[in-house]
Amino acid sequence: QVQPVESGGGLVQAGGSLRLSCAASGRTAMGWFRQVPGKEREFVAHINIIGDTYYANSVKGRFTISRDNAENTGYLQMNNLKPEDTAVYYCATGRVASQFARNYDYWGQGTQVTVSS
Repeated sequence: QVQPVESGGGLVQAGGSLRLSCAASGRTAMGWFRQVPGKEREFVAHINIIGDTYYANSVKGRFTISRDNAENTGYLQMNNLKPEDTAVYYCATGRVASQFARNYDYWGQGTQVTVSS
């Protein structure tokens, strides 16, 4: 299996929390992106192999990206969720952590996150 597999999406009220998981194949850089219908895919956060992280301004201070290298799994902890966070969230893996979608080699199928007001 090369394609990462996301899980953990769902419906939550504004102010609530969700944790997304991404099961990857091997130790790779990992990024999270999100997309709503009619809009381009938007960068959320990324983490490299040694754990350096970077966030979009819109989620900084609310979301935390992490990884468990022993399990080849990444996580996106989302706190204080807002209705504007509603989107399909995608995990992407590649050799280099990047805020640009084109730099990733493999993409998951996506998981829906819906935040109600």
